[in-house]
Amino acid sequence: MTQQSPQVPSTEPELSGVRNFRDVGGLPTGDGRRVRYGALYRSGHLAHAGVEDTAFLTGLGLHTIFDFRNSADLRLDGTDVALPGVRHVNIPLSDPADGAEFWRLVRHGDLEQLRELLGEGRAAARMIRSYGAIVTERTAEHGRLLHALAEDSLPALLHCAAGKDRAGLSVAVVLLAVGVEPEAIEADYLKSNDPHRRYLFRRADRTPAALPEEASALISPLFDARADYLAAAFETIEGTWGSTDRYLSDGLGLTPGTRERLRARLLDEG
Repeated sequence: MTQQSPQVPSTEPELSGVRNFRDVGGLPTGDGRRVRYGALYRSGHLAHAGVEDTAFLTGLGLHTIFDFRNSADLRLDGTDVALPGVRHVNIPLSDPADGAEFWRLVRHGDLEQLRELLGEGRAAARMIRSYGAIVTERTAEHGRLLHALAEDSLPALLHCAAGKDRAGLSVAVVLLAVGVEPEAIEADYLKSNDPHRRYLFRRADRTPAALPEEASALISPLFDARADYLAAAFETIEGTWGSTDRYLSDGLGLTPGTRERLRARLLDEG
């Protein structure tokens, strides 16, 4: 049974081994309601959650964790720490920077290789293309997520590796489905740029901050949350389906009844 969620803001914790964690509660809808606190959370992966992190996450009373990582992510970072009594659902989504050879060069390549791969706007362009591709190519996965949240999966935590791209898009889709304003979705998405939230990328030597300034600038677009990226997803929805409503109904298979159940579960009483 889904727990009754609190109606007051939750305190954002300082988690030692989980990046980019936050409650999505409080975001406004177009009809004056707000997302309920304690119902929907987002974060980076849970593989490095410490004892105190695990205790905190267990205390949230989660029903389901949705993990959007693929097999390459799992090999790199490891599987999530198990939380007692919490269902774990893996729905792999494409990484915007996916590809074994791509990541080999990002992690091992010299400066000239990085310039060729990522320079002159190529890194940001890759991210923009990928956001649009996830929208059009992952309708089955996002439909599955929304139907699960409408039925029995709350409170839920949605995460990928960094909690920025795949989780960010998936959270955005959920929020669109319940009528949250796009500006509010963007504001929450951009919080992933906060220094304490960002994914701890490591080059092949495992050092997180020893990159030359130019190399760091070349790689940065892969780890930024940029308004242009999210806008590309929204524009793809409009360009492909004509409207958000058509995307949700024709693309994701949501009926009016399913959307109303989502709203009842995720929004406050108004």
